[in-house]
Amino acid sequence: MTRSESSSAAPAHSGDGPDPSITGRPTPAPTNPATGPDLAGGHRSAHSLRAGPNGWQGKGTSDAVQSRDEQLRDLQAVSDAALSRLSADELLGTLLDRVVRIVDADTATVLLLDAAAGVLAARASRGVEEEVRQGVRIPVGVGFAGRIAAERRPVMVDRVDSTTVTNPILWERGIQVMLGVPLLAAGELLGVLHVGRCGPSPFSSHDSEILSVAAERVAAAIQTEQRRQAQDAAAALIDGLRPGPAPRCPGFEFATRYLPAERGGAGGDWYDLFLGEAGQLWIVIGDVEGHGLGAAVIMGRAQSVIRAYASFDDDPAAVLERADRTMQRFDPGTLVTAICAVMSPPYDHMRLAVAGHPPPVLAAPGKPAELLAPPIGPPLGLGIDSGRSVQKVPFPKGATAVFYTDGLIERPDEPMDVSLDRLRRNVRPEPAEDLCRDLLRRHLGPEALRDDAALLAVHALPG
Repeated sequence: MTRSESSSAAPAHSGDGPDPSITGRPTPAPTNPATGPDLAGGHRSAHSLRAGPNGWQGKGTSDAVQSRDEQLRDLQAVSDAALSRLSADELLGTLLDRVVRIVDADTATVLLLDAAAGVLAARASRGVEEEVRQGVRIPVGVGFAGRIAAERRPVMVDRVDSTTVTNPILWERGIQVMLGVPLLAAGELLGVLHVGRCGPSPFSSHDSEILSVAAERVAAAIQTEQRRQAQDAAAALIDGLRPGPAPRCPGFEFATRYLPAERGGAGGDWYDLFLGEAGQLWIVIGDVEGHGLGAAVIMGRAQSVIRAYASFDDDPAAVLERADRTMQRFDPGTLVTAICAVMSPPYDHMRLAVAGHPPPVLAAPGKPAELLAPPIGPPLGLGIDSGRSVQKVPFPKGATAVFYTDGLIERPDEPMDVSLDRLRRNVRPEPAEDLCRDLLRRHLGPEALRDDAALLAVHALPG
């Protein structure tokens, strides 16, 4: 079971000297008669009260006299290099430790946004680890953290009880004042960072500034980890969905490659080779728009849908049409290009249908290689009802067909027609593995891949 905060709006802070834009109203700034204004920029006592096992205890002055610049440098010292070296949990722990010390807080918590559910989920904490262990979830717009997420600005409360939050963990811990800021990256809400004190001394506008700097580092850590997780998950998904060994089909040999982009990670390119119940050889290649986990998930669905429809219909155009309708229903707004080709015994011709995909190349003995030019239907997912056609082409002994995605041939400084013709001239009727190796060498070379690429070669052994 999880806990959540109430929808009651957090009241404005009534303590000493915070920025009215944070709390919503200006307030007088009392000064401790014994110590005077706080040297760090607020008006906290140099000996802040802290809850301890024997009641309220005094805290030394080392943090209070630390200069503003030193405090900022301490947080900014968590560099981009650290973001790539440490795991998200390690980095969040390091940042929260520093935040607690610098702003003289007793607790600090990071909650991450689950956009689909519209809630904030506790991810890391210092001082109230129960929030993470008990899976605290806060609806956006509800309570203290929810208000920060909804308004995307710092919020301060000077009373922590059932009228301001309904998560009992916070007031059971003895927290009396809280300050929170949104976690933002390029305008996108990632979550909330908040801190609390068990004494009555309020947070200052300087504390808010420090916390905002910490939030920038936390947001960077979260983005780095999310990218890493998405890339790892996409790569694992693609590995899991990639076909196993090529099917045994008399008189044929096959070669395949999948190459992820070096920047942006795995994407939505795929190939498939399988045999139908009546011995039909199915050849499929496709490309989902985009990169990362989302594209890989769509790719997996498209591959599964096409396989399913091919199991009871040997018309490649009908298979693509059914797949299109399924994509429109379950993945609206996606764009998938694909080719479905099928060869039935005795495998002397090939029928193929195209959904917005670059044309395959066929090289037959004694003839120049040609770009097959079936009528090109719209990509899957667009909802364009234009009908799909099938092209039937001879597939003689000794011929080789090449299917590919645009990552193999596209060059930023070259028209697509030129790229396609260069590929055509490089395809020869030779063994599939030899041809695959040669095409990759000629078309990719030593340069880093800008886009992922899939390649599939089908060679009919000489009679």
